[in-house]
Amino acid sequence: MQIQTIISTNSNHMNRIVDKEFLSENVVKIVVEAPLIAKSRKPGNFIILRVSEKGERIPLTIASANEEKGTIDLIAQKVGVSTEKLAKMEIGDSLHDLVGPLGKATEISKIGTILACGGGVGIAPLLPIIEGFKKAGNRIVSVLAARSKDLIILEDEIRKWSDEVIIMTDDGSYGTKGLVTEGAEMVIKREKVDECIAIGPAIMMKFTSLLTKKYNIPTQASLNSIMVDGTGMCGACRVTVGGKTKFTCVDGPEFDAHQIDFDEMMMRLGGYSEEEKKAHQNFINQL
Repeated sequence: MQIQTIISTNSNHMNRIVDKEFLSENVVKIVVEAPLIAKSRKPGNFIILRVSEKGERIPLTIASANEEKGTIDLIAQKVGVSTEKLAKMEIGDSLHDLVGPLGKATEISKIGTILACGGGVGIAPLLPIIEGFKKAGNRIVSVLAARSKDLIILEDEIRKWSDEVIIMTDDGSYGTKGLVTEGAEMVIKREKVDECIAIGPAIMMKFTSLLTKKYNIPTQASLNSIMVDGTGMCGACRVTVGGKTKFTCVDGPEFDAHQIDFDEMMMRLGGYSEEEKKAHQNFINQL
């Protein structure tokens, strides 16, 4: 069993937001004071936060960290009440709880050519993984995809650690019109790819996995989106990998994509969608 470093803080004078920026209309980046987490985090690690005492637990990947300043960058998409509240917090406000770093770190070594596929807000957790593989001496080809140009995030940061960046948009407003799989297959057909990393919506990871399976390319997918508790206690993040039940928060969040039952995962992700929509609408109506 892997021993994890867990730092939990709960004080009005800690977890302070020192910077905030909207990367798109519904995606916000916050920079939080968390010196111990900044020092110990590795690519693939995540944190759990609560905005308020009665708030729900939100898992967010640590997009980057600054050890000298003692800060971590967190990126969240407004999809429900808790992320809506998080996006409304301002510089100087403090998160109620912050726990981390959690999860198993990405296994990084010198492999050769890495095909990094990021969809939408999934580009955020992809960033530290790309950085890690590049520092290990690999060639990085990144394929970033979103519905439109304004939903492509962290492009400059991804370019810093990539040998090549290919942009795909559904509507053709930026880069090349098409899906992430089309950009990925273009790369696979022209050069040898040693490993693929796919992070984004479940449907995007599923079809990227089907593509790389066809070409027999080892592929890792990150399943952060299904987590709730983050410590292995609630069981809400269970997924079937290779016919066995795994817990995303303690066994992952990254797994062999060719072994993941994505259909089961997508069905479970939509289990409370109606309740989530009602809660979100009630929150908006109260503003």
